[in-house]
Amino acid sequence: MLTWEQFEQVEMRVGTVLEVRDFPEARNPSYQLWIDFGDFGIKKSSAQITHFYQKDTLVGQQVIAVLNFQPKQIATFFSECLVLGLVGEAKEITLLQPERLVPNGQRVA
Repeated sequence: MLTWEQFEQVEMRVGTVLEVRDFPEARNPSYQLWIDFGDFGIKKSSAQITHFYQKDTLVGQQVIAVLNFQPKQIATFFSECLVLGLVGEAKEITLLQPERLVPNGQRVA
């Protein structure tokens, strides 16, 4: 069980997807994302979200991500944040997203 203090250390924030690229070097079908988190900067992420999402429809969408993990190397790419989603039975991902437009960098509470 996490303590409340441990939970408060997790930096879950909202950002807007700026750019999406294919990631053929990834072990599982993935995209490379560049996400604007406002005052927290632009962060890169590798995301296995190809089942439900097309590159051109992701640009401009807001997503929720954890910003305070150490960067993780995935093939030739360094993922700087973890985009959050719900995992379906076939391991397909549905993104967690705010129901309305909010400022980039806003914290999830």
